[in-house]
Amino acid sequence: MQVFNQVQAIRDQVSEWKQARLKVGFVPTMGNLHAGHLSLVRLAQKSCDKVVVSIFVNPTQFGPNEDFDSYPRTFEADQQKLQELATDAVFYPSVEEMYPNGLKQTLVQVPADLTGLLEGSSRPEHFDGVTTVVCKLFNMVQPHKAVFGQKDFQQLVVLKKMVAELAIPIEIIGAPIERDSDGLALSSRNQYLNPEQRSIAPKLYESLQEMAQQLINRPVNFAELENKATARLLHEGFDKVDYVKVCNPATLRPASEDDKTIVILAVARLGSTRILDNILL
Repeated sequence: MQVFNQVQAIRDQVSEWKQARLKVGFVPTMGNLHAGHLSLVRLAQKSCDKVVVSIFVNPTQFGPNEDFDSYPRTFEADQQKLQELATDAVFYPSVEEMYPNGLKQTLVQVPADLTGLLEGSSRPEHFDGVTTVVCKLFNMVQPHKAVFGQKDFQQLVVLKKMVAELAIPIEIIGAPIERDSDGLALSSRNQYLNPEQRSIAPKLYESLQEMAQQLINRPVNFAELENKATARLLHEGFDKVDYVKVCNPATLRPASEDDKTIVILAVARLGSTRILDNILL
């Protein structure tokens, strides 16, 4: 496994693979890798000859009161995990390599009808940071395919929109959510939870499963279902519920009875930790 720190070096390596007619997959991460990240790498390996994993904690997607400084950085452990998976290359750039002209550079913005709701309603600059850094990474690495987890469902929808509208020649693959044995969606931020909070956290997925079952079994009032789920989560011990929404998975707008597929999206807080989860029906 090779580790690259500079844009030109990773670009040269990918170019060499492409000249050999090899398919290149890409998994962008912020490091602190867990089984969820590793499942993305395995998925990329199934359809690609070579796989690049990037590790970069992107400052532009963190708000002023968020956890950029404390976000866990565990490169040595991450490198070992990727080595064991026979990952072909790791791109591990510095902030200066990614943003040589400072953080206030050209932004890539997906329209607010997708980015201004749900996560974007409480984190107004978050998706501008995500789309900008992912677009930069795509231009730097230039893969054929890129894999993202479905846990960050809105992010996945936003990035697919960006790729389609900017005509970026990369296929976006959405990977199923990887869960702990008790159903909690794996996340680097789960380690912030104390034992009591960790015992409460899986109840978010339980609530979503209950909602999904009701939606499958009979027609229900979506707003009423959302309100009941919110009340249940607060009763179960969550400190706050940012949202529980039944949405159209393409537009992220409230679902209608005519929608063939729907997604239930939820974020609840335990202390300062936000727990994200969703179920696609």
